[in-house]
Amino acid sequence: MSAKPLPHTEVLIVGAGIGGLTLAHALIQRGMSVRLLERAPALKPIGAGIQIPPNAMKVLRALDLEEAVKARAFQPKAIEARMGKSGRPVFDIPLAHAAENRWGAPYLHIHRADYIAVLSQHLPKGVFELDARVINYKNEANGVSVNLADGRQVWCHSLVGGDGIRSTIREHMLGPDAPQFTGNMAWRAVVPAKKLGPLVPNPTACAWFGSGKHAVTYRLGAEGELINFVGVVEQDSWQDEGWSIPGRQVDVLKDFEGWHPVIQNLLETADDFHRWALFDRTPLERWVDDRVVLMGDAAHPMLPFLAQGAAMAVEDAWVLADTLSGDGNLNYYQKKRLPRTSKVQAASRANMGLFHKSSLASQLLTYGPMWAAGKLDPNIVHRRMDWLYGHDVTAGHNWED
Repeated sequence: MSAKPLPHTEVLIVGAGIGGLTLAHALIQRGMSVRLLERAPALKPIGAGIQIPPNAMKVLRALDLEEAVKARAFQPKAIEARMGKSGRPVFDIPLAHAAENRWGAPYLHIHRADYIAVLSQHLPKGVFELDARVINYKNEANGVSVNLADGRQVWCHSLVGGDGIRSTIREHMLGPDAPQFTGNMAWRAVVPAKKLGPLVPNPTACAWFGSGKHAVTYRLGAEGELINFVGVVEQDSWQDEGWSIPGRQVDVLKDFEGWHPVIQNLLETADDFHRWALFDRTPLERWVDDRVVLMGDAAHPMLPFLAQGAAMAVEDAWVLADTLSGDGNLNYYQKKRLPRTSKVQAASRANMGLFHKSSLASQLLTYGPMWAAGKLDPNIVHRRMDWLYGHDVTAGHNWED
């Protein structure tokens, strides 16, 4: 039995990740016809925690999705940093009410599966199709013809590659790339808070600094019933770019041997671990091929050291929807987004070195001033993040404006 033909559409989105789903909402809000194709056979509850900063929440608010997201999310009380072995505080900066007061929207933590569920369940029926793999496209005189693996062909006015770090659309547009291994490998795990007893992490977004490694802990779920752990460890080599490879408890315990009891307890309690290598890519100079355009990780993959990868895709979605529903000048979208996403990529890359100071002297020189500044002026960390969290694409201007 052959697959059902796809209807022609104004905008065809490839990839039902956070960026693609957000773009579908934004285009529908603007009255455009949209179709979304996802190669996976189901939207499975994969992944772990994800942070939704104020700059992304402003887009979700404009799409009338804020309350649905908040119903499944946790609002951390503060941003804090500690030394990984001793647990000694580096800084502890209020966040819960401060984020909304300063940047105009809350800062939330959510399980990726819940985030995807909110975005997908609030779309009209029939907008997206699963188990639909795009293999290539061709720009035509009045649109784009897109070929699927099952033999179908669909025509659209504009094609959006929101298909992630291994984007088929990007490769067809620009050819294969050569990602560079950063020398870092990441662990992740999710643990029920009630299983951790008195050694449960604080209800904050907490970074734990160490020699050649760092960890991040934060809560998930409306009541903070889950604890999300991410641990990044420097490593000489890696063969696989997969981001969800099963890992062994004995290995992660070895990587974080001697760390604070809160971290040790979490790792000893967790049932499942996954790991992935962190690869970096040079910012692309071109996201546009006539009527075809890239967004999110397909255009500007982010290292996780600033927690902005998904947020950048959400910002992309709003600006791209404005562009497609306006004059359709995709080069304007690239011109608008490229400077900001490149700046965020660079800041994420810089944080990679900040978290892993190896010697006592380098730790004192780096974290000592951070501790002192936090004591003397708690707003100093807030001010450093104004350019990032204060940005509002829905208002059409930057914080600096």
